[in-house]
Amino acid sequence: MSANSRFTVAVHILAWMALAVRDDHHVVTSEQIAASVNTNPVVIRRILGQLRDAGLVTVQRGNGAGWSLAHPAESVSLAQVYDALEPERMFAMHASEPSQRCPVGRGIQSALNAVYGGVEQAVRDELRNTTVADALAESLASS
Repeated sequence: MSANSRFTVAVHILAWMALAVRDDHHVVTSEQIAASVNTNPVVIRRILGQLRDAGLVTVQRGNGAGWSLAHPAESVSLAQVYDALEPERMFAMHASEPSQRCPVGRGIQSALNAVYGGVEQAVRDELRNTTVADALAESLASS
């Protein structure tokens, strides 16, 4: 099973947009963002659509068309970004009910529910405590 990189790309997009705002470029195109992410602009537009639906970015159509941050980067937590892309729980139980005749099948879901809940809470706490501005600052410090 491969890891999903949409969240990483979304944070990259928002951090890049925050950097553009610092340079007084408040509206940017998916093509400009795609050059930084090194991917196809269609991929960027799909993720921007999800971020727009969550109220994190806005789109301007017509003359001067492009995307802009809906809020200052300091006020957008990575938890908000994650929730925009992954509204479901981080871990899922079996697609079908395990065999109740098996001792592992009967108890595996209750055994994992507590673990999954703790892991999800820890991840959400960390994401809530980090903003897009923090990600941008760390990116710039690392480069």
